[in-house]
Amino acid sequence: MSATARLSGALDALAARHRLRRLIPAQGLDFASNDYLGLSGAPVLTQAARDALDRGVPLGAGGSRLLRGNHAEHEALEAEAAAFFGTEAALFMGGGFQANQALFSTLPAKGDLILHDALVHASAHEGMRLGRAETRAFAHNDPGAARDVLAAWRADGGSGQVWIAVESVYSMEGDLAPLADLAALAREEDAVLVVDEAHATGVFGPHGAGLAHGLDAEVLTLHTCGKGLGLSGGLICGPKVMADTLINRARPFIFATAPAPLTAALVRAALGALQSDPSLQSAAQTRVAHAHAEARAHLGLAGLESQIVPVILGDDERTIKTAKTLQNKGFDVRGIRPPTVPRGTSRLRVSITGNVTRDDISALFQAICETQQEQP
Repeated sequence: MSATARLSGALDALAARHRLRRLIPAQGLDFASNDYLGLSGAPVLTQAARDALDRGVPLGAGGSRLLRGNHAEHEALEAEAAAFFGTEAALFMGGGFQANQALFSTLPAKGDLILHDALVHASAHEGMRLGRAETRAFAHNDPGAARDVLAAWRADGGSGQVWIAVESVYSMEGDLAPLADLAALAREEDAVLVVDEAHATGVFGPHGAGLAHGLDAEVLTLHTCGKGLGLSGGLICGPKVMADTLINRARPFIFATAPAPLTAALVRAALGALQSDPSLQSAAQTRVAHAHAEARAHLGLAGLESQIVPVILGDDERTIKTAKTLQNKGFDVRGIRPPTVPRGTSRLRVSITGNVTRDDISALFQAICETQQEQP
């Protein structure tokens, strides 16, 4: 069988299981993106782009950071980000996936253990796959299970550095990690707590600095710039020695073209906006509270914790049909299926963005309720 025939057959098999992914354009009200503060098209960033271009900030870097691609805007962003997120240093990379891949494949050494929540992002798994450390998962959001898995590793002879990897806000569940308990475990075990703040940045913490801000433990955080900050890129924040190690050893940093200096300038502006305009964060929290109330009233959903509201339907086909019905009604909601989520938990991932109003939110949950009642 030819390669093209084999690939075509695999795609056909996905389609038969209602799991074939296709690119579709943005349409209707934005309940699908991660633009939680509505910054991606905000006037403050438009003006920041004009100002940056006027002062000669380049559109592209022209090379890796180590080969002339380094720019004053990158360094200014890193200094400002370290101050904003309360860390010794920050390193700017092209995206959150690349950043997770870099840190997990580079910093943990052979003989170390990466103890990770069962639901950490695919980018963390990719970094762990490329690295040399042993990896063990613990039950989602269960510090007691993490403690037990770590104890078992020690009993098996494990003696290296421990890295505890979690997300502060989980991208598909929308729930929050028990960071205080995990930080306590990290202190007890002299472990490094690695917190992916992708979906917390801008929404949670002082001025949107995230849920790990101020934790009493050795913490390394990842703040993506393509979600709450409305742009692109990723910031790894932590001890300077770790940033320097990534600069010297992380292949996704060394061999990648640097992020555009213009993007660095815009991320600086986004961080500045968070500090100067508290209404960005407070408005997001108001929208989220209203969404939780509507989800409870129309769908009976309780225990929601963030701007990510999962409406679990279970069946793949039903999920895609429901999402399509909502899109036809003017609501851009996307269906999420395995392997992104566990089998049998296909869902609508409702994202409360900065691009919708209170009335839009009410209308969406009313529409989901009606769509559920219409289906057999």
